[in-house]
Amino acid sequence: MTESRATSKRPRKGATSPKASSAAESAAPAASAQDGAARSAGAAPEDSAPKLPPREAAVEALMRLAAEQPWNDIEVSDIAREAGLTLAELRDLFPSKGAVLGGLTRIIDRKVLEGDLAGLEEEPTRERLFDVLMRRIDAMEPYKPALRRIAYALRGEPLSMLALNGVMLNSHRYMLAAAGIDTEGPLGQLKLQGVVIAFARVTQVWLDDDDPALARTMAKLDKEIRNGERVMERAEDVRRLTAPLRALGRSFLDRRPRERRTRDGDETDTAAI
Repeated sequence: MTESRATSKRPRKGATSPKASSAAESAAPAASAQDGAARSAGAAPEDSAPKLPPREAAVEALMRLAAEQPWNDIEVSDIAREAGLTLAELRDLFPSKGAVLGGLTRIIDRKVLEGDLAGLEEEPTRERLFDVLMRRIDAMEPYKPALRRIAYALRGEPLSMLALNGVMLNSHRYMLAAAGIDTEGPLGQLKLQGVVIAFARVTQVWLDDDDPALARTMAKLDKEIRNGERVMERAEDVRRLTAPLRALGRSFLDRRPRERRTRDGDETDTAAI
């Protein structure tokens, strides 16, 4: 198992000394004048926060709302208002509240995939997957209060959980790719669905894990990966044992069209020449 990594924390604003405070107050008029000049010239003040793209703004707005109120009380109009969008603009971006939630997975995916993954290819498969999924947990940390409320609300909604499973299949396809694990073919699909289920179990532990070292979360993730390895080993054994039967079935299906054409008197029927 890889070493435990501390969860990312947002930087805290340091206290300001009286001397610094008075200096800041004396510099405020000059700064205001510079900001006014910048606005008159069409430029934004240097300390203004960069504006998020509309899709990301909608997702962040939903996460803020979900951290403060029940999931079922949030309306699409609330999301649009919180994001500074019109309903028409939000509709062009997302068809539903659930789709906005699905948009969070893209943000998380990007944070993981844009991270430094150098050196992972030299690690065993288990360690590569563990590292990638822990990076995903780290990227989810800022949204933990909202995700805790959402997870609780969605437990009684099987249709929502089914739709979310489809979103997570697409997301974890890229997580497995980042770990160098293939997802094509029947066994690849089994791996993909298996990691989605396993990560959902890990997430449930993480939501209740307030330890900064995330010891319980990492232990659960390690256990789920090892269980998944055993399942895949058995699936590989079954695939090898059934290979002759599958080959026989393919040969039978390949032969039937030729026999049908012969009976129908096509170009392979010598009696029809």
